[in-house]
Amino acid sequence: MYFPTFRSAAVHAAAALCLLTAATAPAFAAPIRNIVLVHGAFVGGAGWRPVYDILTRDGYQVTLVQEPLTSFNDDVTATRRVLDDLDGPAVLVGHSYGGAIITEAGNDDHVKALVYIAAHALDVGETEASNGKKYPNSTKAVIRTPDNFLYLNPADYPSDFAADLPRAQAEFEAHAQMPTSASVFTALIPDPAWKSKPSWYMVAKADKIINPDLERMYAARAHAHTVEIDGASHSVYESHPREVAALIEQAAQSAQ
Repeated sequence: MYFPTFRSAAVHAAAALCLLTAATAPAFAAPIRNIVLVHGAFVGGAGWRPVYDILTRDGYQVTLVQEPLTSFNDDVTATRRVLDDLDGPAVLVGHSYGGAIITEAGNDDHVKALVYIAAHALDVGETEASNGKKYPNSTKAVIRTPDNFLYLNPADYPSDFAADLPRAQAEFEAHAQMPTSASVFTALIPDPAWKSKPSWYMVAKADKIINPDLERMYAARAHAHTVEIDGASHSVYESHPREVAALIEQAAQSAQ
């Protein structure tokens, strides 16, 4: 039997439902193309060059933060200045002390994922200094200047910071250090970004600056996607740029 009136009503209802679904369904997020790289203590942004070259070759827009290392607030401000200038979402990457910076600056709305490269991912009430006492590193003495800045003894820098880099490169970096305010190592973070944003973590298994077990603790606590690199020193971002870039790209693709 034919029911023209009922069928017509059903067709119209189905069409209306399709239009409603199309109007309310979320649009697919654009791929994350912005990568922001944050260096750690004692070094500048130039060490990121091997990673930068890979990421830009793969089509990413990469910006390096050159934080002044004069105070934690100054360094976070320098990072936020870069984030504020972006035209879309970003992956924020930090090495070493840079991890503390991205843990604070990562609350910025531009940031959709965090990547820690042998870096500090502090929780409320923690400092780099206090965690270093719980998980002692194996570096030799750090030198303090009369105005309360720190740097690594150049004689020990190659073995302590950059054991897997060519000796000549490590020695150059030892004499190109950026002295870092001692105050940054006691900075507190009230709202760690890793608690609300996805994170990725690279453990440098031969790190003498940050105890690898401390790195593992950070990664596990943040439920981070984690990789460990054999024989990698604290300079893992320079000595293993392909692996570092791959982890960053994984974060960019997964956090779309």
